[in-house]
Amino acid sequence: MFARRLVLAGVVVGACLHGAPVAGADPAADAVPARTAFSVRTPLGGWGTGTENQPRAALSLAKLYLADYAVRHGDGSPGDLAAAERAIRSSDDAAADTLGARYPQAVAATAAEFGLAQTGGGYWGTATTSTADVATFLLAKETADPGSPLLLWMATAAPVAADGTEQDWGTADVPGVIGTKWGWSDTGSSEVASASFGPGFVVVAHTTGSTEEHTADVFAGVAAAVAAMVLPG
Repeated sequence: MFARRLVLAGVVVGACLHGAPVAGADPAADAVPARTAFSVRTPLGGWGTGTENQPRAALSLAKLYLADYAVRHGDGSPGDLAAAERAIRSSDDAAADTLGARYPQAVAATAAEFGLAQTGGGYWGTATTSTADVATFLLAKETADPGSPLLLWMATAAPVAADGTEQDWGTADVPGVIGTKWGWSDTGSSEVASASFGPGFVVVAHTTGSTEEHTADVFAGVAAAVAAMVLPG
């Protein structure tokens, strides 16, 4: 029980600081609006909404799969590494397109390697994934590959993305978070996503809605996850 509290320290603090109702919360209730899929993972377990395994547009979270593949399975060229860094730190679409052209198999191959059953697609920009899959992937990186440049780039993300979008919302707002990757739609209805890691935990969310709605839903999910994973003992 004490170990669980240590692992989830950042999440607990985040819930408390934002006034989320931790004590007495019912994780089985509809704590998170249906517009948002949400997942938390730790080495000791996890929690997610009923939609956490639902395939949704991967948005720029697909760049995590793409960049990781290029770093570990590419030819190791300086150009690949520079493009992968820009794709993660600045969410640079042009850099991702460069990598995607060189490694069109990257998303599918990463999904197969990490057992991401709800992830698919060729071109990164039209790939699908689930919050559970992203969380599974990032937890594997944090626990088995802590020296990955992917994590370093997430931890040193640019304040403003290549297209001018501010990168300061969603799961990044949970205290204890070390690094984040954001995603957002450029056309059609508004969709936003964020994925973060901290000491011993990963938090991922995807919302059909605004960044403000997304951030609010993240903390609703945090509260439910804390209630489910910490309080029952």
